[in-house]
Amino acid sequence: MSETVLLVGGGGREHAIARALGESDADLYACAGNRNPGIAALAEEFETLETTNPKAVVSYAEDVGATLAVVGPEGPLAAGVADALDDAGIYAFGPNEAEARIETDKAFQRRFMRENDVPGCPDFETFDDLEAACEYIDEYDGDLAVKPAGLTGGKGVRVIGDQVTAEEAKAYLRDSDYDRVVLEERLVGEEFTVQAFVANGDLRVTPAVQDHKRAYEGDEGPNTGGMGSYSDSGLALPFMAEEDYREAVDVLEATVDALDDYKGVLYGQFMLTADGVKVVEFNARFGDPEAMNTLPVLNTDFLDVLVAARESDSLPELSFAPKATVCKYAVPEGYPTDPEAGAKVEIDEDSVARNVTEGSSAETRDSAGDALLFYASVDEREDGIYTTTSRAFAVVGVADTITDAEEIAEDALGVAGEEGLDVRHDIGKPDLVQRRVDHVNELRGE
Repeated sequence: MSETVLLVGGGGREHAIARALGESDADLYACAGNRNPGIAALAEEFETLETTNPKAVVSYAEDVGATLAVVGPEGPLAAGVADALDDAGIYAFGPNEAEARIETDKAFQRRFMRENDVPGCPDFETFDDLEAACEYIDEYDGDLAVKPAGLTGGKGVRVIGDQVTAEEAKAYLRDSDYDRVVLEERLVGEEFTVQAFVANGDLRVTPAVQDHKRAYEGDEGPNTGGMGSYSDSGLALPFMAEEDYREAVDVLEATVDALDDYKGVLYGQFMLTADGVKVVEFNARFGDPEAMNTLPVLNTDFLDVLVAARESDSLPELSFAPKATVCKYAVPEGYPTDPEAGAKVEIDEDSVARNVTEGSSAETRDSAGDALLFYASVDEREDGIYTTTSRAFAVVGVADTITDAEEIAEDALGVAGEEGLDVRHDIGKPDLVQRRVDHVNELRGE
């Protein structure tokens, strides 16, 4: 039976999902609040609608005859879009609203870990009284991470002793309108992500990725949704041992075992500390940018994963090309604190592709490497492509080594056109990767 897949969301992550589905036999339709030109070029039809409105999404899914749906961003999951699609008889690869709380409610997330003995949980306390939270900051012996309990697009966390002082953290809370916050011990180490496909009790893991949240080179500046990321040619990253990767997978397995009937992608963000792997947070969907590292090297047909999930079959074992990837985002000037929206973006798409065509699969890439372009939060209008207040587009280099992939990504940025946009050029460069290795060695006393 031919499958008609509805993709919900219009960012870089969703462009990566669309490209993965474009390599299958699926008929792809898409909907988002912004018109992503990369997704629109791959889809049979692209509808602009409010994706946090379950009725609107279901209505469009029924209009196009969708047999499957993939919900990309966290906002629609929090709004119950996956629930509404399932209720309409359209299998949604994404958790229902209750299970998406593993991401959307950080207080629930930590209590869930504690109550179910999920390993890697840091010491924490939750507060719905912000003055009580400020008193806890004063009394705590050590540094804390200050986390709003709800969704903040990756920009709400403040880390005492790193980003802010204790006094600045208290001022941040008092000036906010947060209902609840989580205060937890500051984790010191190197962050990494492992994403997994989950359905029917099965869990299939993907290579580790390291995202770079800070806006400016040298890991300086405010947190962002992610300025770029890299992965290696194997499952682990250069600063990790195989047992570190396995420890992270053990955490994901324990989490899935404790959830009732989770389906979709479970994203574990981890900190490799002197005391082992700790959980920074869980997300209930692909990471952005991490999806752009993972899906281009996935040899397994993504549609086969979706169909197996719907049919209650065992998920297929995943195969990945033995390639490293480096992703770099181009963002509006002033992002994330004061981004300038509405600038026209001139992108030379034809010049970005290197060695293979844009639609090629991981299995056909040669050893010289590949460059891929992913549109993110841009808006395609009749007269061109314009920036929003979020990340504009990403380029991904794919090669045998991280160094080669980084060089390809840099070349692609040069030809894509980054005038009027900001980029972290240091992501994936050898000296930055080596600093990660040296940091972990120092933590381990090596």
